[in-house]
Amino acid sequence: MRKLKPIEFYFEFASPYGYFASVTVDSIAEKHGRTVLWRPIMLGVALNATGSKPNVLVPMKGEYFKRDIERCAKVLNLPFSLPKKMPMNSLSASRAFYWLNEQDPRKAKDLAAAIYYEHWGLGNDMSDLDDVARVAEAIEVDGEQLKAGCQSQIIKDKLRDITMASVDAGVFGSPFIIADDEQFWGHDRLNLLEKWLDVGHW
Repeated sequence: MRKLKPIEFYFEFASPYGYFASVTVDSIAEKHGRTVLWRPIMLGVALNATGSKPNVLVPMKGEYFKRDIERCAKVLNLPFSLPKKMPMNSLSASRAFYWLNEQDPRKAKDLAAAIYYEHWGLGNDMSDLDDVARVAEAIEVDGEQLKAGCQSQIIKDKLRDITMASVDAGVFGSPFIIADDEQFWGHDRLNLLEKWLDVGHW
């Protein structure tokens, strides 16, 4: 039997749509015998490459964006509170994920979920490493070790390299999912992802 490739899930912690997708992407994959590689990225690199800006900073589009994410959260029945600071700086959160992922990939996903909930569920800024460590401690991860790990050049390079590789692979938004080289942008394309996983063609 042909071994099925993992699904690549690229996301930015500052993206509410990444938050929405993170809740269900693993269960979708599991139904089809797949695993998911979670890959936080610094989306600003891709936005610079495409000449784009964060939605919230674009005139007119920013107000629509705020309304859209609020109603999406209600339809999806997810906790939601609009953060006062947007976009957050996700550097510390992303480094923390990769540091923990080296030790325990399942725990790293738990950390990502906890950061997403803290930021988009409760509306708290998660730009500061101390806040990331506080959330990590709530899921029984040593906060001081995490903060030290985030200063590792290996972890810094890992985030940079994965971010640059994602741009080379065509990733320009969050969430961005790649399954068998087929690309899906946006949490509202998860139904298409499921269709692809069902039949493997269009």
